[in-house]
Amino acid sequence: MDRRQDENHCPLREALLAEQEHLSRVYARLDELRGHTAEAVREVHARGGGGGYAATVEREVTAGERTRRLALLSGAEEGLCFGRIDHRATAGEPGDTYHIGRIGLRDGDHDPLLIDWRAPAARPFYAATPVSPGGIARRRHLHTRGRTVTGLDDEVFDLDGLTETDRRGLVGEAALLASLRRGRTGRMHDIVSTIQAEQDRVIRSRLPGILVVQGGPGTGKTVAALHRAAYLLYTHRTALRRRGILVIGPNATFLRYIGQVLPGLGETDVVLATVGELFPGVRATAADTPATAAVKGGLRMAALVEAAVADRQRLPADLPPADAGAARPWGADDSGGLRIATDGMVLRADAATCAGIRGLARELGLPHNVARKLFVTEMLGVLALDQARRLDRPADDTDLRHMSEALWAEPEVRAGIDALWPLLTPHDLVGSLLSDPAALHRAGGAAGLSPAECAALARPAGAAWTVEDVPLLDEAAELLGRDDSAERRRARARAAERAAQERYAHGVLEFTGLAEDAMMAAGALADRHADDGPRRTTAERAAADREWAYGHVIVDEAQELSEMAWRMVMRRIPARSLTVVGDLAQTGSAAGARSWAAMLGRYANGRLHEERLLVNYRTPAAIMAVAADVLTATAPGQRAPESVRDDGDPPRAVRMPAGALATDLPRLVRGEVERVGGGSAEGRVAVVVPGSRHAEVAALLPEAAAGVGPEALDAPVAVLTPGAAKGLEFDSVVVVDPQAILGRPPHGGGDLYVALTRATRRLTVVYEGDLPAVLARLSAAAG
Repeated sequence: MDRRQDENHCPLREALLAEQEHLSRVYARLDELRGHTAEAVREVHARGGGGGYAATVEREVTAGERTRRLALLSGAEEGLCFGRIDHRATAGEPGDTYHIGRIGLRDGDHDPLLIDWRAPAARPFYAATPVSPGGIARRRHLHTRGRTVTGLDDEVFDLDGLTETDRRGLVGEAALLASLRRGRTGRMHDIVSTIQAEQDRVIRSRLPGILVVQGGPGTGKTVAALHRAAYLLYTHRTALRRRGILVIGPNATFLRYIGQVLPGLGETDVVLATVGELFPGVRATAADTPATAAVKGGLRMAALVEAAVADRQRLPADLPPADAGAARPWGADDSGGLRIATDGMVLRADAATCAGIRGLARELGLPHNVARKLFVTEMLGVLALDQARRLDRPADDTDLRHMSEALWAEPEVRAGIDALWPLLTPHDLVGSLLSDPAALHRAGGAAGLSPAECAALARPAGAAWTVEDVPLLDEAAELLGRDDSAERRRARARAAERAAQERYAHGVLEFTGLAEDAMMAAGALADRHADDGPRRTTAERAAADREWAYGHVIVDEAQELSEMAWRMVMRRIPARSLTVVGDLAQTGSAAGARSWAAMLGRYANGRLHEERLLVNYRTPAAIMAVAADVLTATAPGQRAPESVRDDGDPPRAVRMPAGALATDLPRLVRGEVERVGGGSAEGRVAVVVPGSRHAEVAALLPEAAAGVGPEALDAPVAVLTPGAAKGLEFDSVVVVDPQAILGRPPHGGGDLYVALTRATRRLTVVYEGDLPAVLARLSAAAG
């Protein structure tokens, strides 16, 4: 957003005031309608129960309609108005303006205050693109918090279709693009056309298949992908409303950032998550070391988890010895069979029988916990038969079944069978594997991992989950499955209860005479009086369900995802409908992408399509030239986007000798805040540092936001690592210790490239010793 406005004319301030005035009118009308509707509901219920069955039906219908209307009005409180479209002006007169929101509202004179997002008149808000604007001159996105307008962002499709007043009032990136269009050279017009055509191809790409949007810093790939989500939700509303869209970003800060610019998506829920949040119940934020991440991210980890599952399907001879001094009523006998001491006798299953039952359970090809039911049943049958022999009494199938049930109730029997084929959770399996060197060595050998790679995976018991662990948990969940016996029993009980409710409801309808006229079904009446608790949204249900199949998935900063992470993502989108957004030149993860085809080709089934965005319209050319030098030196095969901005201050390098950082850096940062903020609260400064020095620099700037959380977007100054800054942008960026960033294995060059390209106005590089050779362009400005 361009904040360099003169004091007498601030388009953003004026636009915010105008939009706030309209939003206040909309909410006032909403409150008025809520009051009228609530009074109407009370009036219906106050009529009493007389008047016969016809009056009863009328009351039920009326009450239902008004209650639904009240629920609709109450549910529209948050995000009531999220957009606006301005039609093209004609003959100097402004075109029609419509505000778009979750529901439709008219004022007391029946003039539209808010257009329902599903109405035909709202279609251009979703369908318009720069190449096909559909008569729209401007689209505006409104960002609100409660009933307050907090931000605006304009997109201009037809600059000549706006009045002069509207042109002066443009805010957000539209102001920049409008200034480019007004450039005096033909090149400026060509560049704007290029931006429009590139983004239009992204937005309108077909739904099926994997679309890769490869673009460097400032090319607008994230915004284009999010507009694509809005376009798809509108044009494929039926297909996507039920399944929803999943948006995956690199961290919580980034998700908050795109959440602010995410177009209004109406009532279709969107789930926003990081890779560390894709497994329900886990919110991992910590990262492993590059060496460990490289091993965990490879596809061999799938074989490792599979081997770990097989390792827990044991024969009696494989059981670990009892702890010293601990007596155990079960274990292996001298021949390798199972022995269990219970109820005054020792029951046995020979080694061959145990091996045969294990083989049978494995041959089913079912997940571990599902196949366990057969293993337990067969083992209990063998032990029951041995018990019958020892009691010297004949037993038919019915007797053996009862004996098996009684044995399963014995703790010793349950423990002995559990030791051979335990009921496992993903947390149990992965946690015990990584903290048990012997188990890790066995499974690692089966998966083809070297001893050094196994050592890189080892960690203490009880360690917190890392982001790289989450795909392993998901892999384990897939292999383990769920024993749903209890769940199915509960479902049968619910079905029986529902049948009883319907029988009771039918009796009520017969008694009142409503059943004869078929005015109301027994099921509908039972539903009306059933209390299933609060209804969950699509987003809430999807986020809690690991097996949820989304209609479309958007992955931003996708170059950071490992092969194992992609396996996890693909389970959530069996239709393979994805928009993948990233830049291979910015890969920072040791397990990240080197090639889109190599990473995604195995999933695409021939439907992998790549679009390249080549125009950078946010980063000033002088700053981009510095970053391009780094890219050329460290990743010769990658191409930096072409910057079209010639404004901004020249980038500079500032030498701070050892010991001077503590006093000079805070002074420099305060100066940057003053320059970009001009005394207001609008300017944002990021201090980007190597991970090894984050705590040190954060301590020097105690008033700065130093976490990875969303607060980094609100604070005037944020101290971030290159990874945490990825995908974000700031008015001014101060890069500290570029040599340490450059030297971080294995992708220090990509990290420095990311750090340098976060600035939209000013760039300062602070160094202590010698300036790295890749930053030679800054030598002349070094001071």
